[in-house]
Amino acid sequence: MPAERRFSRRSERDTRPNSSGVHFLVAEDVVNTLVRVCRPGPDDLVIDFGAGPGVLTSAAAKTGARVLAVERDAEFAATLIRRFRDNARVRVVRGDLRTVALPRRDFLVMANPPYSASTALFRRLLGARRPTVVRAALTVEWGFARRLVSATSSAGELAWWAARYDIGLVRRVRPGSFRPQPRVDSAVVSIRRRELSPEAERLLAELLKAAGRNPSRSARSLVRHTGVPGAHRLLARCGVEPGSSAGIVPPSAFAAFADAATTRREKPPSAV
Repeated sequence: MPAERRFSRRSERDTRPNSSGVHFLVAEDVVNTLVRVCRPGPDDLVIDFGAGPGVLTSAAAKTGARVLAVERDAEFAATLIRRFRDNARVRVVRGDLRTVALPRRDFLVMANPPYSASTALFRRLLGARRPTVVRAALTVEWGFARRLVSATSSAGELAWWAARYDIGLVRRVRPGSFRPQPRVDSAVVSIRRRELSPEAERLLAELLKAAGRNPSRSARSLVRHTGVPGAHRLLARCGVEPGSSAGIVPPSAFAAFADAATTRREKPPSAV
């Protein structure tokens, strides 16, 4: 059955934008993009947050991955249970993506979450002390996607997300790819976890905190207080002009610095 027809009569009747930000993905090419970016396989656990009628759940299950379909709406949850009752690799969880328990093991995410819950979901996935999301492909509002990929080191939680994860803007998605159609364009974003040691993460947190407190401070001055030998030269090797303002440094550059610096010593620097 074409993806365009895989949504309930209720959603088919309502083609107006809605305050909840729920827009069902119906474009097959966007579904294929999400699968390509997420790259689920037989050894993976994939979570579809806000599974709705199960378009992405079905696509992930076809790769052989195990899938958790998380859906808050009782009607859609019941539909998912019926649809996948004979598929042992799919488990339906009725719950809110903002509060549902997350696996303690590594997992992937392939989802089209409601716009109204996107920030809350990203906080749960990317702000966790112990990151368990390995890769993700999601659809979000275009403006939100632009903020994610352009975050600087003074951008607070966005900087923390962009430092610990490689976040990319894969493609623009027009309103016609959804039912009901949103008022704005959307985007497919890719997320890949950076493999940082606990020591590197602690140093990284200190660097971003310092950049946020005093964004006009030079990057050279900021790293000088880490106690890392040749800190300014290491900073330059990570692609940062030492004299530039710390607040405009890409979070990924400070992540590279923290990773390289902590391989030189057994204990992380205590503070910036």
